[in-house]
Amino acid sequence: MPELPEVEVTRRSFADAIAGAVVDGVWLGKPLRWPLGVAPAALVGRRVQGVRRRGKYLLLDLDDGLLLLHLGMSGSLQFAPSLPPVGPHDHFELRTDRGVLRLHDPRRFGAAVYAAGEQDAVARKLLGGLGPEPLTEAFDPFVFHAGLRQRRAAIKQVLLAGDLVVGVGNIYASESLFLAGIRPTVRADRISRPRALRLHGAIRTVLSRALAVGGSTLKDFSNAQGQSGYFQLETMVYDRAGQPCRVCGAPIKALRQGQRSTFYCPVCQKP
Repeated sequence: MPELPEVEVTRRSFADAIAGAVVDGVWLGKPLRWPLGVAPAALVGRRVQGVRRRGKYLLLDLDDGLLLLHLGMSGSLQFAPSLPPVGPHDHFELRTDRGVLRLHDPRRFGAAVYAAGEQDAVARKLLGGLGPEPLTEAFDPFVFHAGLRQRRAAIKQVLLAGDLVVGVGNIYASESLFLAGIRPTVRADRISRPRALRLHGAIRTVLSRALAVGGSTLKDFSNAQGQSGYFQLETMVYDRAGQPCRVCGAPIKALRQGQRSTFYCPVCQKP
């Protein structure tokens, strides 16, 4: 958390406002997950051409190079003409002639990294292993199934790995598997083609719905304008352990997979 929908919602909330802005200054607080990789003063005078997303990364294209921003596990961005003084959990600011972009991250797993371009070694290291975007034509259902046939790990863990499809994090993997009727512990290579195609469609449906309602706000996520998401109000299984399934009434179960909580219906989701 934040996952793909939250990152995309964040991008949409400030991309138009910052496009064309000229950098006036860069401020760094406590060290983040990775160093910026360039002297802050070197970014002054560069112009923001646009904001893209790749998986859970936001890419700020500059007229010379790009900034890769990651929200980590607890981060959020704010963008406004002016912001209050920085607090103890604010760790990066891009100050421009159109406003201030601030990264707030209590756990400091986020990052702001400069790269000379997408072919730069730094960018390739962060982006090179990412799978296709789930809401684009690049996410082919038959290629997805072929990839699953090569994996012996549990399907939930395969989805989280991000190389067969990018950005399906913990919340949306649980929800997609419920919609597809697949138990999260099933080995990926044992999923038939019809079930894989159903899961492919479920991933796209769940992520599209999450985008439509602004993502999920479980604790303190908000977009760059301070607006919360509402997908958490309609989850079918995520964070509902012990509550009745909205379809069959059976109690939702929880288990741990790879140090992450997984939620599923033992009746609706078949092994």
